[in-house]
Amino acid sequence: MGEAKGEYHHLVLAKFKDEITIDQIDELIKGYANLVNLIPSMKTFHWATNISKENVNGGFTHIFDSTFESAEGIEEYVQHPAHIEFAALFATAIDQTLVVAYKPTLVNL
Repeated sequence: MGEAKGEYHHLVLAKFKDEITIDQIDELIKGYANLVNLIPSMKTFHWATNISKENVNGGFTHIFDSTFESAEGIEEYVQHPAHIEFAALFATAIDQTLVVAYKPTLVNL
């Protein structure tokens, strides 16, 4: 097994508050995606809704995955004023969240 070169991830699992509308969620997603344009260390942003039928999602409905070239890049992102401002807004709409930063490991069989 080996590490994937130049790829670090910041993964957010979220469940929005019941009173948050789909339009509000869409606006938050657009704001999250725009961080790629504001924070140089953030290379990509992907999002999705949970489609698992296993019913072990812990209530999380949305997945937000950002990639970086280094662990330091994630730290720059976390401390960047644009992220801090967005995170404060995002937090007001979230019922629960889980955040994980990781570097993928490749499996060579």
